[in-house]
Amino acid sequence: MVGVEMPWWNRMPAERAQWVLDPLAGVGPLRFGMNSDQVAAALDGAVAHVSQGLGEGMGWGTYSEWGVTGIYGADAGLVAVAIDPMEGPLVRLRGIELIARVPSEVRADLQDLARREGATVRVNWSGDPEIEAWGVSMGAGQEIDLSPGAHGQRQNTVITKALFVSGELAQDPYRSEPVVHWHDISMERPNPGAWPVKAEQDRPYWDWTPVQSIGPLRFGMGPHEVARALGEKPAARLGRYPLGPPWEGPGEWLLRHDWFDRTGVTAHYESGNGHLPALGAVTVDGCTGPQVEFDGIPLIGRPVETVDTSVIQHVEKHGMGLIFGLGGGPGPPDLSMYVEATRAGDTMISGALFGQAEWGMHG
Repeated sequence: MVGVEMPWWNRMPAERAQWVLDPLAGVGPLRFGMNSDQVAAALDGAVAHVSQGLGEGMGWGTYSEWGVTGIYGADAGLVAVAIDPMEGPLVRLRGIELIARVPSEVRADLQDLARREGATVRVNWSGDPEIEAWGVSMGAGQEIDLSPGAHGQRQNTVITKALFVSGELAQDPYRSEPVVHWHDISMERPNPGAWPVKAEQDRPYWDWTPVQSIGPLRFGMGPHEVARALGEKPAARLGRYPLGPPWEGPGEWLLRHDWFDRTGVTAHYESGNGHLPALGAVTVDGCTGPQVEFDGIPLIGRPVETVDTSVIQHVEKHGMGLIFGLGGGPGPPDLSMYVEATRAGDTMISGALFGQAEWGMHG
């Protein structure tokens, strides 16, 4: 797999392609059943700069300059197309614009169209509309300000993206074998389509000692100790099997995350190489988690753009240095704290990750 810098930083919205969805048959110039060479030709010779198994049967390739990912079945034929919210073509279905819009507005338009055509709209794993009859599974991503001088600043808004699939995948797109090779949702928390947000007065306040503890949790605790400290059992438990030598060697299933619904936190564990799971970091959810402060700055449940700006200004004023975690959130480099962005329907609000030393860069 080869990565490349995203080219959309310098792309203006007016430069995005305009495509039409042909349900279950294709989207824009792409037809389901095409091989990767035909897809590249249809995209004016585009190169899949990020790919896995491309041209070898089941696989996928991301055409970064188009904001499009092609997903291929066992016969190396195109079976699904994913459209990025920030850089992908603007796709239309029966006059409805599907991409880069407010999610609730697209949901309402699709429900209205489905009623007129007798189609059924269900909720997919991310809480967004999915319509089997059209091979459409909607999603959403955080909007980024790409204006000059903004340096890709995260916004408070959420805009739509989509996965379009052929008829053979339409019944359950994200659990079909070709799609899971591109995006495995088994490591994601499913959303029922609602994003309740706790009021500030209903959130307990937690103390935080950098790289040591957060609230009642100390880094290094085992899963049972974490559950006892929080007074609840995890609502969901996510993990994986070892990758094999030389990294971890063969072994049992590895615990990665425990989600605690009532408290509103995710416990992240280090495990492998014969070591029992040990708490390495805690993500406090922006919608339901406790309030935590950084030098007087409330970090949780606020507009994410406001918190990003406050943290950046504070660390620069005090000469603390600045680093960005894997999720794109800012934080001071020696404290292992990064601002996280939590979706709340059509908006993004702030959460935060607190970890042991350097967790945000490898955890």
